[in-house]
Amino acid sequence: MEHISYKTQGTCSRQIDMDIENGIIVDAKFTGGCSGNTQGVAALVVGMTVEEAIKRLRGIHCGPRPTSCPDQLARALEEHLANK
Repeated sequence: MEHISYKTQGTCSRQIDMDIENGIIVDAKFTGGCSGNTQGVAALVVGMTVEEAIKRLRGIHCGPRPTSCPDQLARALEEHLANK
């Protein structure tokens, strides 16, 4: 199992922690941010492949911000894939 800790940028959340096994997200948690929304996003990606989560979440904006908590999760996963 691989663990990712990602410091977010440009969002209310400060960090995302995820566990990945065989390309599947098995756990995800946000530190900070809008509690209900981040818990919801984290619950939705559990059981999803890394590639599918990136495809679904990359590019989502939060109001006028050029990023969001879901987009930051996608970026964390992209960074993980790039470092493999």
